Amino acid sequence: MITLKQIAQMCGVSISTVSNIINGKSNVSEATKLRVLEVIERTGYKPNYFAQGMRKQKTRIIGIIVEDLDLFSTAPIVGAIMAYCENQNYRTILINLRLYSKWQDTWYNDEQKLQSVLQPSIKELVSIKVDGIIYVAGHCRVINCFPDDFKIPAAVAYGISKSPRFSSIVIDDEKGGYDATKYLISMGHRKIGVMAGTPDNLHTMKRLMGYQKALFEEQILFNPDLIRYGDWMSESGFREAGNLIKEDITAILCLNDLMAAGVYNYFYEHGIEVGNDISLVGYDNKEISEYIRPALTTNEIQLKEIGAESAKMIMNMMEDDCWECSTNNVIKVPCRLVIRDSVKKI
Repeated sequence: MITLKQIAQMCGVSISTVSNIINGKSNVSEATKLRVLEVIERTGYKPNYFAQGMRKQKTRIIGIIVEDLDLFSTAPIVGAIMAYCENQNYRTILINLRLYSKWQDTWYNDEQKLQSVLQPSIKELVSIKVDGIIYVAGHCRVINCFPDDFKIPAAVAYGISKSPRFSSIVIDDEKGGYDATKYLISMGHRKIGVMAGTPDNLHTMKRLMGYQKALFEEQILFNPDLIRYGDWMSESGFREAGNLIKEDITAILCLNDLMAAGVYNYFYEHGIEVGNDISLVGYDNKEISEYIRPALTTNEIQLKEIGAESAKMIMNMMEDDCWECSTNNVIKVPCRLVIRDSVKKI
């Protein structure tokens, strides 16, 4: 590999001049700058971040730990983290715990399984001397990621840190449920059913809180019989759609798009027309929501914004010499209601 010293010799300048040009701090002439940059590009020179880290005690590397890269929410969050870090001249190292691939849904409440793969990964990143770590959860819940005495900046994306020392960046699920319900009410619907996810899930609980808040504001009596619980899969939406329609509802708020697709299938098989006989709103804005017919009105989760906010948070912490003393909090990223054709005004 070509070195910084060799670049300097080829250009007839000092090593510090080359270093300053690379880091955008040089006061040299434009001709010298262009000559150095041309040689760097021609030779394919890449900075040795590990060597720099040994000298400066900073590696300009951010570690990213994900629960499972195959989850629909993870890739956009990770992509946004990487893009933000790249723009700040940082590199990233990604570790995929593959929790869902290894244990499906059996590890949620099994602390031993989580820590058996998480702690070795954290130790690996610490040994590399990363400047910060972002933990990306697969779904929102309280997570025991980092110990209270952790010595480097860390944050949790798409989940909530058990330790209040570490900031968390999550969806504003309550506001999302509220906005979707208020939209249905604005379209004349007052008897609104809910196709909910699993009852003990934070996404379910927060979205239902928003639903109930919207009903309360509009002086609509909350009826628990209008809520049916599924497992986030389309089959459960299909199964519970029949129970909901028996309640003489005019609209259904589905707490994710997959269950909404199952509801669509049930109505199609039973000659009930979505967007005419019944109105439907989903949640997530997954690709399927745009292509089912009629196209599904849904709440888009701003996954890229969650990733960007996570990276920004880590950068701010690294610049704060007193980050360990600061009060950390939960940052809520709002959803965006995407209006299509599945809701009828009555």
